[in-house]
Amino acid sequence: MGLIASNLAVTLGRRRILHGIDAAFAPGRVTVVLGANGAGKSTLLRAAAALVPVEAGAVSIEGVDVAALPPRDRARTIGYLPQDAVVHWNMRVRDLVALGRLPHGDDDTAAVARALTATRTTGLEGRHVRDLSGGERARVLLARVLAGEPRWLLADEPLASLDPLHQLETLALLRAAAAGGMGVVVVLHDLTQAAAIADAVLLLKDGRVLAHGPTDLVMTPAHLADAYGVGVEVLTRADGRRVIVPAGML
Repeated sequence: MGLIASNLAVTLGRRRILHGIDAAFAPGRVTVVLGANGAGKSTLLRAAAALVPVEAGAVSIEGVDVAALPPRDRARTIGYLPQDAVVHWNMRVRDLVALGRLPHGDDDTAAVARALTATRTTGLEGRHVRDLSGGERARVLLARVLAGEPRWLLADEPLASLDPLHQLETLALLRAAAAGGMGVVVVLHDLTQAAAIADAVLLLKDGRVLAHGPTDLVMTPAHLADAYGVGVEVLTRADGRRVIVPAGML
């Protein structure tokens, strides 16, 4: 059944952010959430992780309301990687990544090692967090989530502070996680990267679903122009990959 948002509505402060969102996310697939600034992408991920109150509707996993799960069960099920995550203690990298094991009540050294290897942060494990660059810290925080071996990974702009090489490596890591059976829901801004990685796309506009489904059917010039307020060109390279750029850049 996967992860399902049903008639999901969220209000923060006095502003309604999400308006009756209906969407289904499948395990073993990468779903990219797209939309202009303020479309509700981050709020949707936070609601899916039960980190904000839901005004109406619900988010469920295999028929169970996420908000009703005991906190430890929810943490074992969902790994959430926020934007601009803050580390409050100047810990060693290895110790920070090992915190991902807290929901399991253990310090599984093999799981921690796999997460460090997957994110190419093994060489950082003896350093302290405050000595890392922004990109290094982002990769370490992803390693912490992966060390918990969740069934679902919700990642909010995980590429934002990474250089091109590490962006590509992270995209490959997300694809590999999905290939291993994990459900991956990721917010991205780069449309070309989204087209390259997504099995499905959820396109939001003003807190509502504009389009949802297979990548080719959602990432059309008409849908993207509607969502972002600017025309786009979808170019296909010789290898079949698509490049998507604002029309004014050509």
